[in-house]
Amino acid sequence: MSTFQFMTKSDLTLLLGRKARNAKELYAGLREVPVMSVYFHTHRFLQQHHYLSPEPPNDFAYWVTNVLNDDILGERLASIDIMQFVSIEEIRQQFLSLLEEYLKSAERIIDCPRGEEFHFMSCQVFAFPTPYVATTLDEFRDVVEKVSIESIYYHMFDARMRPELGNNDFSIWLRDKGYPDLATAIQALDPYSRTLEGLRKAVIKLIENHGTN
Repeated sequence: MSTFQFMTKSDLTLLLGRKARNAKELYAGLREVPVMSVYFHTHRFLQQHHYLSPEPPNDFAYWVTNVLNDDILGERLASIDIMQFVSIEEIRQQFLSLLEEYLKSAERIIDCPRGEEFHFMSCQVFAFPTPYVATTLDEFRDVVEKVSIESIYYHMFDARMRPELGNNDFSIWLRDKGYPDLATAIQALDPYSRTLEGLRKAVIKLIENHGTN
C-alpha cells in the first residue's frame, strides 16, 4: 500500500550582490538573476507572512510601492496571480512583461533614496523527511493536523513549482489512492488567498466532508 511521506523544508538565503535603484534596473536585474531569486522574492514573502490574509504583495510590489512610492506600478505588480502559473520561469516572464509595458510609457524613471535600493536575493531549498507518514485517508487527515507550517508550505506551494508535477503533493497522492474528487477539490484551493493555517483547516475540512459523502 502506497504511503505518503510528509516532508519539511529549510531555506538558505543567498546574497546575489545585485541591486536596483529604479524600475528600469529592477527589470534588468529580473531578466538576469537565477530563477530561484524570483522564487525567493515571491514565495518567501508569503511564507514569512503566513499569518496574514489576504496575501501580502511580492517583494517587487512592496519595494515599488513603499520605496519608490509608485502606487500604480506597485498595484500592477501585486495583481499578478501567482496561482495561475506552474513554473517560476513563467512567473518571471509575467513580471518582465508587465515592467516592460510600464517602462515604454513611463514619462520619467524614479530613483529610490540612497540606501533603499532593491537587493536581489536567492535561496537554496533543503527538504527533509518528517517522522510522519500516512497509508490511509484517516491517517493522512490526522497528520495534516499536526505537521508544521513548513510542511504544509512544502507540499502545497513548493510542489506546484516543480516542472514535472505542476500540482500539489496532496492531490497527487490522493488521486493515486483512488480519491479523485477529493484530489480535485484540494487542487482547486487557492493557497495564496489564505493563511497557511487557514489552508491546513481547509484541507482537513475537505477530507472530513469527503468521509461523510
